[in-house]
Amino acid sequence: MDPNLEWWITVLAAGGVLAGLALLARGLIDYRSAVRVADTSTSTISALAAGEVRVSGTVEAAEMTLVSLLQSAPCVYYRSTIGQGGEIAPVASGSVEERSCGFRVRDATGNIRVFPRGARVDAPVRFDEETGALGDEPPGLAIRTGAATRVSEPDRGTAIAELLRVRNPDAADRSLIRRNDERRRSYRETRLEPGDAVTVVGRALPFSDLSDPVAADYGTEADRLDDDPEIAADVAAARAAGSLAVDADDAWGNAAIPGFGIGRPVVAAKIDPAANPLPLATPPEAALARSTFEIAPETLVLAASAEVPLLIAYGTPGAVMERSQFRFTIGLLGAVLAIVSAMVLAVVLGGGTAT
Repeated sequence: MDPNLEWWITVLAAGGVLAGLALLARGLIDYRSAVRVADTSTSTISALAAGEVRVSGTVEAAEMTLVSLLQSAPCVYYRSTIGQGGEIAPVASGSVEERSCGFRVRDATGNIRVFPRGARVDAPVRFDEETGALGDEPPGLAIRTGAATRVSEPDRGTAIAELLRVRNPDAADRSLIRRNDERRRSYRETRLEPGDAVTVVGRALPFSDLSDPVAADYGTEADRLDDDPEIAADVAAARAAGSLAVDADDAWGNAAIPGFGIGRPVVAAKIDPAANPLPLATPPEAALARSTFEIAPETLVLAASAEVPLLIAYGTPGAVMERSQFRFTIGLLGAVLAIVSAMVLAVVLGGGTAT
């Protein structure tokens, strides 16, 4: 056999094995998801009891929403990927950005808070485009220009200020894009947005049982502050010295007052005497702030645990199972591809085609 042809067959066969195994692994994951969804009956939120549950409803923002990287869309989860030449593969370090934040799911009977730490999220593709032949950016691409989060229900003054803010297109967060790269780029973004139908399978537990509600409210390891060695060292030193605050009011000060972040604190904030005092929230504003930012200890929430993983999937239970079963079928085809490719690879490496 021609050595060049043999080399190409070896490369393609090895690629077939890897691709087939990847499809099989993805298919098995989706099969487990389908089994979990099928084996757990849907409960109405008003009738939930502690333990493993399945709820289905509509996504509602909690205290804040995220701003997606590629389209600047308000959402509670996004995964943004920038690739080259139509491939969804990193073009630079950090070219895949994934974030999620806590949100609520509402059905006809009520709503429940979801803490996404450790969750497997199955979100729909909202944007999948490439640069043009001349390097022009695709329609719909709106690289984020500001903060990655925003208050879900800003007050009137904040909303007006946001509308009047002058935006500099050159200030967009383009650190993930190599502008001097002549190859075509591909953009792909999956998101869960307020108003989406979702199915969530996880553990319902009292809010007081969460060991770290702040960490549980952010769904990716990239958001963990305790992963930073310097921050971890500072926390350890403060804990050893006994100076680590154990009370939220002592630790956060004014930031612990509901409504303070939007300029309408429910109680008077401690500020410099020379500063203008903040107006107190009206009773309706105070009630909204408390319902938004405070969770009673006995309130049931949805979160992941060591025994019960958290699954957040786009769509109704029937749609989730149908999608997972289809991916499992693709995974089985991937297994066939891997087996055939492995047989070809064995023949080539064993010299079985030599003449």
